[in-house]
Amino acid sequence: MAEASVYRTQLRLNFQDGVDPDSGKVIIKTKSFNNVLVNADTDALYAVGSALAELQSLPLQGIERIDSAELYSDE
Repeated sequence: MAEASVYRTQLRLNFQDGVDPDSGKVIIKTKSFNNVLVNADTDALYAVGSALAELQSLPLQGIERIDSAELYSDE
């Protein structure tokens, strides 16, 4: 059976930065925060992301938690 070991967690905030006049798609700008504790509570990350978003001038599109993990076999 395969196992996963998370070794890095990143918090990413996505902001709306207008609309592309040619395609009509929403332009998204991101701000990423590295060195997040891999065992950080999801509710705590959401609270931090929301608080950081309030300090920005662009409207928040979403908050992402990005975990990087190494996969291995336990055999």
